[in-house]
Order: sequence, then C-alpha cells, then structure tokens
Amino acid sequence: MTSSLHIHSLSREAILYHIDSLADILENCVSGGASVSFMLPFTPEKARQFWLGVAESVGRQERTVLACSDEREAFLGTVQLITDQPENQPHRADVAKLLVHEKARRRGVAMALMDALESVAQNQGKSVLVLDTATGSGAETFYQRAGWQKVGEIPRYALMPDGEMTATSVFYKFL
Repeated sequence: MTSSLHIHSLSREAILYHIDSLADILENCVSGGASVSFMLPFTPEKARQFWLGVAESVGRQERTVLACSDEREAFLGTVQLITDQPENQPHRADVAKLLVHEKARRRGVAMALMDALESVAQNQGKSVLVLDTATGSGAETFYQRAGWQKVGEIPRYALMPDGEMTATSVFYKFL
C-alpha cells in the first residue's frame, strides 16, 4: 500500500515551514503513549520547540530528517538519522523518533520511512545503525519484522509518557 506514499528529506528550512504539521505528528504520538522522550501533559508548544531544535541540528548537518507524505502532500510520519558521532565511529548512525500519526498507521508508512532511511545511511557510508525502543511495544515488534537484531534489554530505562517505568530494547542493523 506504499504506492501513494512519498518520502522527503527535510532541510532546516523545510522543517521550519512544516513545523505545525511535524508538531502535530509528535503530539499525536506522545498523547497516544509513544515512548519518545516526552511526558504528559504534552503541549503543541513543546512539540514546536522540539522541532525547532531538530531544524537547527539539520542545519549543522548533524542529522537527516525524512518525512512521509500521501498523495495530498500531508505529512504522515517522520524518522531521523543521527550522523553526528564520535570520530572513532564514522561508520555508524543512530535512528531516532520514528513517528507515524495514528491516522496513517497500518499503511506502510513506518516501513517506507525505514527503507528510505537505510538507503540514505548507505549513501552516507554508514554500515551500522542502532536504535532503542520501549520493550514490549508495537515498535519493538515492528523493528524485529524489519530485520533488526535485538541486542538485549535495559530494565527501568525510561518513563512512559504517563509516568510508568519501562525497559528499553536495544537493536542494531548491518547495512
């Protein structure tokens, strides 16, 4: 069902232009219980501040932000590739904030974003990607289906948006 999906690499300026749409996706995911570094209550202003920081990081060429849109050019989801790594790790990057708006789930958005992200990483000379996600979450299942290898779990790693303690599962993928 990915034929009507389009992947865009967002510049600093594009993030700023689309900041309300990006903030809406983030707010929707956090409000829906996604463990992506934020706590409830979560406000549109907090989401905008997050994206302002991401835009500046993109401007410094520390990360790549991909967005997925539909045929109407409405953003459905995003993912980030963090390439600003220590000098002894030029071959690796972190995957962060795979976010898909609830209205777009089960349409192939997450897989389209991850496939595109892996291509971008390869084009940038990356051969190892790493990420972490809440243990027992739908995201954990998704990454396993997408061919990621689970390294293990860290108990009591973070809080869910509602304040409940959760473990995190650490994954890697060779490209």
